[in-house]
Amino acid sequence: MSAAAGDNQCEVVLVGCGLPKRGMGWYHAVQMIKKKCPSAKLCFIVEPWFLGGGATSPAGEEFAVFAKETEEKEGIKFCKSMDELPPVAEGKKRLALISGRTADNPALLTKCIEGKCSTIYLEKPGAPTVAELEKMRDEAKAAGVAVLMGYNKNVCKYVSKAREYAAANEGSHVTFVSNNAYENTPESLGECFERNREGMLKNMAIHELALLVSFFDVTVESIEKCEADKEFSSCQTLKGPSGADFTDFDKIKFTITTKSGKSVSVSADRCGGDVSWAKVDINGEEVFRHSMPDEEDKANVEVLQKEYPGAMPYFFSQDPDYITVKERVASFCANGTEATGIATIDIAVETLRVAEYLTPTLREQLLG
Repeated sequence: MSAAAGDNQCEVVLVGCGLPKRGMGWYHAVQMIKKKCPSAKLCFIVEPWFLGGGATSPAGEEFAVFAKETEEKEGIKFCKSMDELPPVAEGKKRLALISGRTADNPALLTKCIEGKCSTIYLEKPGAPTVAELEKMRDEAKAAGVAVLMGYNKNVCKYVSKAREYAAANEGSHVTFVSNNAYENTPESLGECFERNREGMLKNMAIHELALLVSFFDVTVESIEKCEADKEFSSCQTLKGPSGADFTDFDKIKFTITTKSGKSVSVSADRCGGDVSWAKVDINGEEVFRHSMPDEEDKANVEVLQKEYPGAMPYFFSQDPDYITVKERVASFCANGTEATGIATIDIAVETLRVAEYLTPTLREQLLG
């Protein structure tokens, strides 16, 4: 038995799965296997590292168990590279979901285009640099391939509710607060800094920057000023597992004011816990807050924690939004339905431009 797309479904190739309970790609796979995205049929998983150079490591052996079980139970074909994929099934469209290491994405996108994928779902930030992402955008455009981004916070309930409240109340100032639950130790943060070596603004806080670009008219050219909250923020140099030094923010808070007079704030903390939120202030007083997960989501989180003990906590709190983004992209690919609210690669390019502009600006304000 081989997995095959049914009516109104596209065949999905997941590129870059990562380890069970650790990799974002793995969680994408779990959601599609559980049929949470009706327009998406996961048919292939391409995992270059754990089926290649990392196959004999303990982690590679763990991945092999997952691959064998999934292939036998679901008929999903596991491949080491895109070159091993069969032709696209007749009458079907192929969607590539790229969830590998950011540095590998430019080469993976080229392979996905060669593999006749008509739509590509690209995980944030898309590429390590603006120049690389612009090249990817142009390459896809020339091939007639649509590239949509995994900026799931663009469709988040807490974001839309805060934006709606701010729009209805004059003098509102919105702050987006993003938290992760890393241990506040040099070892834990050093591992985090090395694994996410593109830096916090291109990694964890890139979602918030995408919100600013998508909904607050923020571009590099529109920024009048950016001010760091020095009391809250922290920038450290720590050793990663390789022994090399990595400098990054472990927490950062800043306010951007645009030339048109709009202002918006972002706060991100690697060790801030499992809850993120958006709040609205008027005249310095908090008048509205909506959190993720909210009460409705918490029940879902508890179910998922029991189902996948030990998995990354943020998978569960953002579970409904990952489903929404995948389904909208898959339906666009399979049925031509408009992917409402989903960030395009053009939004991603501007978001990365803003990240590259802000990183040295904020570091200078903190470190002098």
